[in-house]
Amino acid sequence: MKPDANLTGLFVPLVTPFTDDLRLAPDALACLAHEALAAGGAHGLVALGTTAEAATLTSEEKQAVVRICSAACRAHGAPLVVGVGTNDTAAAITTLRELAQSGDVTAALVPAPPYTRPGEAGTLAHFTALAEHGGLPLVVYDIPYRTGQSLSNSTLNALGRMPEVVGVKYATGAIDAAAMELLGSSTPGFAVLGGDDAVISPLLAAGAHGGILASANVRTADYAELISLWQRDAAGPARRLGAELARLSAALFAEPNPTVIKGVLYAQGRIPSPAVRLPLLAACGDSVRRAADLATSRTHQAWEADARQPAPPPGATRTSGVQGCDA
Repeated sequence: MKPDANLTGLFVPLVTPFTDDLRLAPDALACLAHEALAAGGAHGLVALGTTAEAATLTSEEKQAVVRICSAACRAHGAPLVVGVGTNDTAAAITTLRELAQSGDVTAALVPAPPYTRPGEAGTLAHFTALAEHGGLPLVVYDIPYRTGQSLSNSTLNALGRMPEVVGVKYATGAIDAAAMELLGSSTPGFAVLGGDDAVISPLLAAGAHGGILASANVRTADYAELISLWQRDAAGPARRLGAELARLSAALFAEPNPTVIKGVLYAQGRIPSPAVRLPLLAACGDSVRRAADLATSRTHQAWEADARQPAPPPGATRTSGVQGCDA
């Protein structure tokens, strides 16, 4: 029997705030975590994903990020998913066991082994070993443009039948026949979570259970509302809001993730610096300004009226500095 990982709705893969001299900014991270779960209405958080620049964090920093996100999730009764990205199966098992011992992690988000490209048989063996020996439920991360390898529906369905595999972050870059087949044949207890921000609305319309969306670091409440609208079959307002948020997502991904997102969060006074670590470079001012304009525009009157719902809470557009956080 699969564990109840409660993988529906919006999961926010948090950025990792830095100071101008590239030190971890723990207070700002705590603020972002609490804001996403409280005013933002996110269902859960993802720590140490790609958006968190996990590849450039030290072991001590990774532990601090997980502690901070765990505390926020405990306070709000929310699930926490932690990214575990490596092409070393034995190392991944060790990391999973360490996370499992904490008792605060709901599941691990694990991509197909990047760079190595072991083929589907090797990938299936990799995930089987993690499932059998890691001690933690797994969310498979299917993102071929980062891993260099696609996962067929037969492989995903085989993984979905494993008791320890509770979902997939589906970020193939396309909504095609394979996506429709996956959404129509998914195993009970195996959640399909959209991971391509710009096309999350049509994926939700086709039956996805929710999304892990980097863009939801900005306008969190609106992304949560988008998922809720599709779950309530409010197709008209969902399409309008989805189109608006697709424009925001395109602007936020105009430069490598999470550089523009950090620029916008800094402009909003929510993190102390837009700094990112090499090999990333900070986003240019024009990209940040275009995204910031979309991040503060709220043309939601039409979908709000059609859905007959109250407006998203004021905290969704909070722009106060990190010093004002009540975390």
